[in-house]
Amino acid sequence: MSDTDGKKPLGLGGGRPGQVKQSFSHGRTKSVVVETKRKRVVVPKPGTASTTGAGAGSPNLGDPSKRPAGISDAEMERRLSALRAAKAREVEEAAQRLLDEKAREEERALRRAEIEAKEREEREREEAARLKAEEEARKAREAELRAQKKEDVRKPVTTKPAVPADPAAAEAVASRAATKGVATVGPRKTDRDRADADRGDARGKAKTDDARRTGKLSLSDALDGEGGRQRSLAAMKRKQEKARQKAMGMGHRAEKMVRDVQLPETIVVQELANRMAERAADVIKSLMKMGMMVSINQTIDADTAELVIEEFGHRAVRVSDADVEQVIDTVQDRDEDQMPRPPIITIMGHVDHGKTSLLDAIRKTNVVSGEAGGITQHIGAYQVKTESGALLTFLDTPGHAAFTSMRARGAHVTDIVVLVVAADDAVMPQTIEAINHAKAAKVPMIVAINKCDKYEANPQKVRTDLLQHEVVVEAMSGDVQDVEVSAKTGMGLDTLLEAIALQSEILELKANPQRAAMGAVIEAKLDVGRGPVATVLVQNGTLKQGDIFVVGEKWGKVRALINDKGERVDSAGPSVPVEVLGLNGTPEAGDVLNVVETEAQAREIADYRIKAAKDKRAAAGAATTLEQLMAKAKADESVSELPILVKADVQGSAEAIVQAMEKIGNDEVRVRVLHSGVGAITESDIGLAEASGAPVIGFNVRANAPARAAANQKGVEIRYYSIIYDLVDDIKAAASGLLKAEVRENFIGYAQIKEVFKVSGIGKVAGCLVTEGVARRSAGVRLLRDNVVIHEGTLKTLKRFKDEVKEVQSGQECGMAFENYDDIRPNDVIEIFEREEVERKLS
Repeated sequence: MSDTDGKKPLGLGGGRPGQVKQSFSHGRTKSVVVETKRKRVVVPKPGTASTTGAGAGSPNLGDPSKRPAGISDAEMERRLSALRAAKAREVEEAAQRLLDEKAREEERALRRAEIEAKEREEREREEAARLKAEEEARKAREAELRAQKKEDVRKPVTTKPAVPADPAAAEAVASRAATKGVATVGPRKTDRDRADADRGDARGKAKTDDARRTGKLSLSDALDGEGGRQRSLAAMKRKQEKARQKAMGMGHRAEKMVRDVQLPETIVVQELANRMAERAADVIKSLMKMGMMVSINQTIDADTAELVIEEFGHRAVRVSDADVEQVIDTVQDRDEDQMPRPPIITIMGHVDHGKTSLLDAIRKTNVVSGEAGGITQHIGAYQVKTESGALLTFLDTPGHAAFTSMRARGAHVTDIVVLVVAADDAVMPQTIEAINHAKAAKVPMIVAINKCDKYEANPQKVRTDLLQHEVVVEAMSGDVQDVEVSAKTGMGLDTLLEAIALQSEILELKANPQRAAMGAVIEAKLDVGRGPVATVLVQNGTLKQGDIFVVGEKWGKVRALINDKGERVDSAGPSVPVEVLGLNGTPEAGDVLNVVETEAQAREIADYRIKAAKDKRAAAGAATTLEQLMAKAKADESVSELPILVKADVQGSAEAIVQAMEKIGNDEVRVRVLHSGVGAITESDIGLAEASGAPVIGFNVRANAPARAAANQKGVEIRYYSIIYDLVDDIKAAASGLLKAEVRENFIGYAQIKEVFKVSGIGKVAGCLVTEGVARRSAGVRLLRDNVVIHEGTLKTLKRFKDEVKEVQSGQECGMAFENYDDIRPNDVIEIFEREEVERKLS
C-alpha cells in the first residue's frame, strides 16, 4: 500500500478562497480575491494508536506490518515528536500572522482616517475660498450699482418722467398707483407743473416714503432711488407703531420713581446700582464721566456714591456701618404676649463637691461616668420634669480652677444659682468664686449642702463659713435657702426641687414665645459628621427649623435642632437648651444668637462684626508707640517662651486651656499659645507647629491620618490629654525646664594664713591652718582681709608637707597657692566653698 492511497492530488483547487485589501496612494483601496493554499498535514490513521502506553497519536510499535519498512521504533517515535512540534509551531505562526494582520489593518484604517480628514479640510478651505470670492464679487457689483446711482443723481433733472428700464416693472408700478392712488414712479403732471425745480429732491424723498408705506419694494424702485441713506422698512414700522400708540394714549413715558438710597461709609458699585434700581452699566458710565475708572465689584466711598445718587435723581440717606445690626428684632414685648417659662438653674461649686452627681440624681442618669477623671469639663444643659409636672432647665458648670469663664457664662444666663458645698469639705476657693459670680450676675442663690450621708459631714460648719462671704442662710436667720442633700442616697432632693420651684414662683419668669428667637451659646464644637454645632439656650421667642440667624461673627440657617436627650425636634421655646446645626463656622461660647429675616441681613451683620473685630485688633496694635515696641522687644529677649498649639473638642475647653496657659510663667518664662481651635488636629496645624518648633496639644481630640504622617515625617510632637489638670501640670513642668538653674554656695571650710613663702616656679605660697571644715583642691576660694573680700578664684596647688593632696581636714596645716594671684599676707582668711545648681520649678 502506497502513502498516496486515499489522498487527493495537490493543486490550486484544494485551497480556500479569501480576500485581501490592497492600499494605494490618496487613500484608495481595492479588494482582491486570492486562494489560500492549505498545507498537507500527516495525521495517523485511526486504530494505529498504541495500547501499550506508547502515547496518544503514536503508531503501533508492536505491528511492523503497518509501519514503513526499515524504520525502527525509536526512529518512529522521533518522527512523531518532530511532527507534533511542527504542528505546534504552525499554530503559533498562524496566531502571530493573525495578530500582525490585525495590527496592519488598524494602521491602514488610521492612515485612511487621516487622509480623509486632510481631504475634508482641503474641501472646506476650497469652499471657504469660493464663498469669499463670491462675496467679494457681490460687493464689487453692489459698489458699481451705487456708483451708477450716484452718477444718475448728478445728471440734470428733466421734465420728462423717469421711465423704468424694465417694462414689466413699470406696468406693475403703474397698476399699483392706479389702484391705491399713490404716485410711486414720478409726480403727477399737475403737481409737476406747479412745483419748482428746487423741490425735486424733497418730492423724491416723499415718493420713496410713500412707496415704502405700501410695504412692497420692487427692484426698479431700489435701483432708481435718489441716492443717499434711506429709511428701512423696520424704521417705517417703528414709526407707524409710535403713531398708533400715540393715538391710543400710550405714548406718555412712565414717571421715574425717586428712591431713598441707604448709603454706608463704603459701598460696592453693584450694590449701589441695586439700591437705586438702576443698571450697573449706567452707574459705571456715570463714574467714568467723573474720571473714575471702576469695575462692577469695586468699592467707592460715600461722598462719591452720593454724587452718583443725586445725578440719577434719587435721595441719599447716610447710615453708619453699625446700623446693620438694627435689623435685629428690638420689639418691646406686650404684657398680654408674655407666657410663663421654666426657670434656668445653674449648678455651681468647688471641684469634686458633687455637682454633677447631684444633677445625675435629679435626672436619674449617670453623666459622671462619661467625664474623664470624674470631673466635669464641659457645660451641660438639661431639662428635667418634676413629679408635679413642672419643667426645670439645669446648667452644670465645671468646678476646676481653669474654667472660670465657663462659670461666669453660666451665671450670666441663669435665673437661679444652686451653690453645692460638700459637708465634709466646707467652703473652698471655687466656692468663693461661684458666690462672686452669682452676686455679679444679681441672681438669687440656693445653698445645697451635699454629702450629708458621710460620717464626717458637718453642715453647720458650712453655714458658718458662708457667713464670712456675706451669704446668710435661713437657718442662720438669713434670706438664702439652704437644703441638706445627699446625691448618693437621694436624701433631700425633693426639698431642693421644692425650694427651686418656690424661688421661681417669686421671680415670676415670663417670655414671649411668638417673637423671633434670641438665645445664648452655652458651648460650641466642631463635629466631624455634622459640622459646627452650638449648644444654645433659648431665652426669648421660639427657634424653629429653617430660621436664619446670626451668632457673633458667624451666621447660618437652622438645619436641625436636637434636644438634651438626643432627639430631633422642630422648634425650641424659651428656656429650652438645644443643639443647633447649620452654622457656617464655630462660634465663640457666650455669643448671643439672634434670628433675622434674610440671609443677606445675616451675612451683612456677620461681615460687619468680623470687620469691627479686625479693626479693634489693628487699633490695639497701632496704639503702641515706638518706645513701647522697643521696651517690649527688649523684654521678650530676656523672657524664654514655650510655644504650643491647642486643639480641643469644644470652644469652652479651648478657651479654658488658653486662659490656664496665660497664668503659667514668671518674669523669666512664659507659655505662648500660637493657635487654639476646635476639631481634629489637621495637617496645617502640624505645618504651623513645625515652623514654630512647638508641640501640638490635643484635648479630647485626635490627629487625622495625614496629620499623623506629617508629624512623624517632620518630627512634631503631639500630646493627647483628656483631663485639664494633667495638661496644665505637664505644660508647667515643661516651662520649668526653661528656667535657669539656681546656683547655691555651700561653705565647707575656713583657713588662716600663718606665713607666706616664695617658691621658685610656683610663686607665693601661703602656709595655712585649716580652722574649720575642710579645704578641697577642687573647691572655690575667697581671700578675706579684715572681713572684706579682695579676691575670688580657685587654688593652683594644695599641699600637705611636700605632697599634693585633694583635701585637708580641720586642725591640719597645709600650703595653698592661688591661681593668677599673689597678693597674700599673713593673718588673711581663706573662705572655701562649693557651688551647687538647683533646678527651679514654676509655682
